Amino acid sequence: MVHEHPGVYSSYDASSVIGGKKTARILGAAAVSTTGTANEVVTLTSYAEGVSAFGEDAEGTVGMAALLAALYRNGAAVVKAVKVSAATPTGYEAAFAALEQEAVDVIVCDSTSVDVQLKLRASVEKASGAQRERIGVVSGGASETAAKLVEHAGKLNSERMVLTAPGDVRMAAAAAAVIAGESDPSVPVNGAVLVGFSGLSASYDDTQVDTLVTGGVTPLECVSGEVSIVRGITTRTTTGGAADKTWRELTTVRIVDDVIPALRASLRARFVRSKNTAQVRAAIRSSTPRLAGREAFAPSKSTRCRRPAPHSSYRRAASSGSL
Repeated sequence: MVHEHPGVYSSYDASSVIGGKKTARILGAAAVSTTGTANEVVTLTSYAEGVSAFGEDAEGTVGMAALLAALYRNGAAVVKAVKVSAATPTGYEAAFAALEQEAVDVIVCDSTSVDVQLKLRASVEKASGAQRERIGVVSGGASETAAKLVEHAGKLNSERMVLTAPGDVRMAAAAAAVIAGESDPSVPVNGAVLVGFSGLSASYDDTQVDTLVTGGVTPLECVSGEVSIVRGITTRTTTGGAADKTWRELTTVRIVDDVIPALRASLRARFVRSKNTAQVRAAIRSSTPRLAGREAFAPSKSTRCRRPAPHSSYRRAASSGSL
């Protein structure tokens, strides 16, 4: 894409696995609430502030308060929250649009509707294309089988969307907080415990987990009263209708989102006020690998050591080197 505004722009593809340093990430949330102004972004630093701004959820409703509780229980520091005007795709679309100009890294919502989640996909992809990289984390439906969940993921089919299962938007929010809280993007979230939960509405055997992972779904499991992520997967499984594993691992897009902004900043600083000539463009191309190497680093052994997850699928992934 050609831009008229002078500056350094970036596009990306996946090649080798590298990582980079980054400060604590900010979460975004769009949900129904009993109080608050629709489509207005409110910056929160605690659950108490959230309840003050948006109220408790209505009886029988899992909305903003429930999401905020899960987010802060699992380590969120800052949440930019938006009340939706109506529990419809259009209502959520406006709330997602309000977050597009905000500095957020992971966004959640309280809807399991594919139509709503497609609006979130469009929003995160639009913002990411405008150099405000982010991902969306959503939940499958409570009654969706493994086959239906794979179909659900196929409709989203984006490296910027994560679909968790079994269906519970609170657990999706907890997973989002875990993702945002990991400072090293090359470290997988596999085996990370979701605090505040002691059971799941459904469990999956090894065959079902294999189906979910290869189908773009991030499965959860409960072992000894602890709910954890089996394997962090994006919903991107195909490109142009053909199977494509390039963006399947969540760590891949997280590394990209960590390195690319720092690389853009380095290039801008180096080539400020430079002319748009063939010579300058060649200099930018030649500088990019070196600057990328400076921003990236190989994780130490300590960062690679993770608590083994009980699920055999996780063990198989570890032995195959896909972590």
